[in-house]
Amino acid sequence: MRFETFIAQRLYFSQKGANRSSRPAVRVALAGIIIGVAVMIVTVCVVVGFKQTVTEKVVGFAAHMRIVNFDNNNTFELQPIAVTDSLLNALETLPHIEEANIFATKPGIIKTDDAFQGIVFKGTTYWDYFASNLIDGALPENENEILISHKLSTLLSVKTEQTLLCYFVGDQVRARKFHISGIYRTGFGEFDERFILGQVNVVRRLNGWEENQASGIELRVDNMRNLYEASDYVFFATANRFDEDGNAYYMETLEQLNSQIFSWLDLLDMNVIVIILLMLAVSGFNIVSGLIILILDSIQLIGTLKALGASNKQVRRVFITQGAMLIGKGMIWGNIIGLALCAIEYWSHIVPLDAATYYVNYVPIAFPIGWLLLLNIGTIAVSVLILLAPSAIVTKISPAKVMHFE
Repeated sequence: MRFETFIAQRLYFSQKGANRSSRPAVRVALAGIIIGVAVMIVTVCVVVGFKQTVTEKVVGFAAHMRIVNFDNNNTFELQPIAVTDSLLNALETLPHIEEANIFATKPGIIKTDDAFQGIVFKGTTYWDYFASNLIDGALPENENEILISHKLSTLLSVKTEQTLLCYFVGDQVRARKFHISGIYRTGFGEFDERFILGQVNVVRRLNGWEENQASGIELRVDNMRNLYEASDYVFFATANRFDEDGNAYYMETLEQLNSQIFSWLDLLDMNVIVIILLMLAVSGFNIVSGLIILILDSIQLIGTLKALGASNKQVRRVFITQGAMLIGKGMIWGNIIGLALCAIEYWSHIVPLDAATYYVNYVPIAFPIGWLLLLNIGTIAVSVLILLAPSAIVTKISPAKVMHFE
């Protein structure tokens, strides 16, 4: 063991890192490191969890990407494309594509005796997401049954087993009576208030489409991180291709379809960066002040070491090592406290949110191991570099002056 490390350990463990006069300041520095690390960990876990949760909700409604008619405008009254089994099978064989499902949408109005509400009827063949969010009843099994959201059922004062009258505008107004088979709740108010779910054939009959026509194809990928790579494969597989009716295909990703939501989520990354920089600044200030106090409190030791032949570099290492031990203790406790707080929220959801504003009714938590490791490594590296500046004070201390003072 190098003598610098030996002395640093003796100072740290025998005196708890400080003499009686400097011990409060060192404790404040340690507390600053612990709080800074804990806040950074909670921030990363909350923001990553929030982005994952909101993205999962958007994907549940709209999939990762979709293929529609090139001539469409930005409405839910989409022009149809002809979809064949061979096309669906070809898309599902592309890298990162898990499944391809047809869908059809039709704007309409729901009217009851006491209220009316504008809605979008979405015919789909993908029910996994809604099955996991079903709170009452069952999924639709035929063309006369629909699934509505808890928010719509509250607005319209209806429940399962009741019927709803929907009006759809086309060449002429058409009315359809539906039986409510189930109620779902995702907490995503923007979609919950808008969509009712049913069979694709309902839209086909309303629009007079053929049996192989639909508004488009929804594609889901194996991982959100592979979205851009998968979209390239889909683009090259469908670009400059036409269906049997001569319609060109057009591919859109969920970020293009919901640009406002994802722009808002991207702003959270900036918030994380600002918080981490602020916490590093606070922790750095505490580290610098704590080490300066340790050095000033050990002037006699510094003079003695230099008188015995220790170089400035060796003496600096003593205090850098001592500071690193202080940082290590703060990092350990900061991780324990930060991860404990995140675990409590992850399992209990005790911190509520306004779902109308944040799309979720509690603070979502994720544990991104890679980001947490990178955060810890980066914090340790920055903290050790910060130690270099205050340790330079050692070079200004003369053993002769110290001994003369004594």
